[in-house]
Amino acid sequence: MTAPTEPAAVPAFGFRLIATDGMARRGEVTTAHGAIRTPAFMPVGTQATVKTMYPEQVRALGADILLGNTYHLMLRPTAERVDRLGGLHRFMNWPHPILTDSGGFQVMSLAKLRKLNEQAVTFQSHIDGSRHVLSPERSLEIQGLLGSDIQMQLDECVALPAERAEIERAMRLSLRWAERSKAAFFGKPGHGLFAIVQGGDDEALRVESARALTAIGFHGYAVGGLAVGEPQDVMLRILSATTPELPADRPRYLMGVGTPDDIVESVGRGIDMFDCVMPTRAGRHGQAFTRRGKVNLRNARHADDPRPIDEESTCPAARDYSRAYLHHLVKAEEALGAMLLTWINLSYYQDLMAGLRAAIEAGRFQDHKAAVKDGWARGDLPAL
Repeated sequence: MTAPTEPAAVPAFGFRLIATDGMARRGEVTTAHGAIRTPAFMPVGTQATVKTMYPEQVRALGADILLGNTYHLMLRPTAERVDRLGGLHRFMNWPHPILTDSGGFQVMSLAKLRKLNEQAVTFQSHIDGSRHVLSPERSLEIQGLLGSDIQMQLDECVALPAERAEIERAMRLSLRWAERSKAAFFGKPGHGLFAIVQGGDDEALRVESARALTAIGFHGYAVGGLAVGEPQDVMLRILSATTPELPADRPRYLMGVGTPDDIVESVGRGIDMFDCVMPTRAGRHGQAFTRRGKVNLRNARHADDPRPIDEESTCPAARDYSRAYLHHLVKAEEALGAMLLTWINLSYYQDLMAGLRAAIEAGRFQDHKAAVKDGWARGDLPAL
């Protein structure tokens, strides 16, 4: 008789720094559902789906982790239902790491008739007008029901530009909510809680926020409230002031960023993790990201172009379909056009991250950054 197999032990949540090159870092995050190679780009699966993509496709492109959204999932299908159905990993057929945001940004940007006080934010659903209360404790409860590997504290994100007094008020509220979030976090093995540095475009407030959150102690640290309307130079200035204040032995996540150029520059300032809707949204609107920059397939000049998007790409959608065909699909509003272009874009983003990881390990980050930017500067691929 065969002895029963012991269940595999769940590894502790952790971060291992593998190599550095200047401020750029190559690392690995350990979670209950697998490892995350950093620098990492997390495709956004807002409502438990990366739009127009199968989970198996996303994994095959090299993604180690997806992002889910607390606000959307608490409203539909509800966290309680997802929990009854076995958790978010099983629900969306993604047995790999998942990060869920706290829902705070969406409450501020999408919800109707919201009211914020010290205890929580009360809002009406943008779907059916139903009333909900989201507190730091409730956000962590929802994320726990979803079963995500990385959970985020609830914070208040202020759109820029804003008055310093308003930025400081929101930063201090976010610090108090961070303390409550840590107290409410029920960490199962392999699951972690990230704090969120706030402070708008004020370097002193950012440094104060980072130091205070470090003193509280979290599994990782995110930089929030950027990519909300400020110029890139402001974002990079804030990162340069903030990341040196964060623990070197914990992962750093820049929320909602961004363009390939934003990512490359931010990696050079010590950021490990990124998410953004840009590659999927651009694909649904006829745009493709390539090693020579962005291509707009809506342009009439592609109508008779037999070339692929990039004959050297590792992605079949970029290599095996003509620009003329992709242009036709976009103009005809065929779903296949969005599917193929999203595939191309997510492939490009994952290839970009793989190249950055290899360059940092080899001590060639600055040379690789220059080569990537030179490719963008040269523009569209040469004509036949």
